[in-house]
Amino acid sequence: MPVSRRSSRDVAAEITDLIIRKLEEGVPPWSRPWRISGGGGRPLRHCGTPYTGINTLYLWALGDAMGYRSRFWMTYRQAEALGANVRRGETGAISVYYSSFKKLEEHPETGKEVERNIRFLRHYIVFNADQIDALPAYFYAPDEPQMPVAPSLRQAAIDAFFAGIPADVRHGGNQAYFTPTFDYIQMPNRTSFRSMDLYASTRCHETVHWSGHADRLARTFGKRFGDKAYAFEELVALSGQSAPPATLQ
Repeated sequence: MPVSRRSSRDVAAEITDLIIRKLEEGVPPWSRPWRISGGGGRPLRHCGTPYTGINTLYLWALGDAMGYRSRFWMTYRQAEALGANVRRGETGAISVYYSSFKKLEEHPETGKEVERNIRFLRHYIVFNADQIDALPAYFYAPDEPQMPVAPSLRQAAIDAFFAGIPADVRHGGNQAYFTPTFDYIQMPNRTSFRSMDLYASTRCHETVHWSGHADRLARTFGKRFGDKAYAFEELVALSGQSAPPATLQ
């Protein structure tokens, strides 16, 4: 059985924030411009047992938000026991464990032993299989056939625009993001996008984040989703995302 870990993380707040985030993402005009591939479905423990309760909702929503293709989640130690390792820099998710136990106590008035039911809530840190290297193959979702991507009428201009930006851009997975820690842009494969114009728009967004790195424009990115610095940085990225696609000819 995995050992619980004490941390300063606010379990209820993290779960609530994610649910609100997913509700907000479901409101037009935002929509994910790339296709999510993979197994999907109810989250599973490393042994294949489905999660229950709030863990089902939370890990399912988090997996979708992060673009994970695998349904499997496990602790650091469980991954190690399988001969695998969590990649450096990966952030774990919260898995909640609720239970109760009975304890005999002396009644303050009668002095007799009485049984008291004590409830408790603990949490564990788990990682999706997509955050872990060297797991057996069945933990990972199989590759799916590539779908055709609508070409852009401005492809030559788009290619020339990005060719002049010395960013480290990597492709793969189901997420689009810039990591200030390791200073690179991660993009889904081009074939995951519904059109090359949508690919260019998304890459512009992440390139604006790239420009704010400490070695370049040194903007403040924010420490957590939803704080003022995070929101301001997103406004900057959205502004930069819309300008190049609108002006490239």
